[in-house]
Amino acid sequence: MNSSALTNALQQLTLLAEQAEGANMHNVSSGPASGFAGELQVSLQRINQLQQTASNQSNAFQAGSAAVSLSDVMADSQKASIAFQMGVQVRNRLLTAYKDVMAMQV
Repeated sequence: MNSSALTNALQQLTLLAEQAEGANMHNVSSGPASGFAGELQVSLQRINQLQQTASNQSNAFQAGSAAVSLSDVMADSQKASIAFQMGVQVRNRLLTAYKDVMAMQV
């Protein structure tokens, strides 16, 4: 797997995370991301934020809050699940690329 494919996969992950965030979530990055590692860190923070939001919504619904509907809980849960699955796929691709590079003969 070449670097352009990895960059493309990371851009898709970032785009999906931004779409899943919606307009009401705050930007979690404290500064500009520096290169691949920074973008990866920001993506992981977004996934974490989606999971925390889904957990908070679920807890509020279970507590009987009238402000939270079941459809909101399910939608947030699915957003977090899809974002996590995408993160796992990116990790798997990165691991495969690393193994391929390490297996190359010098």
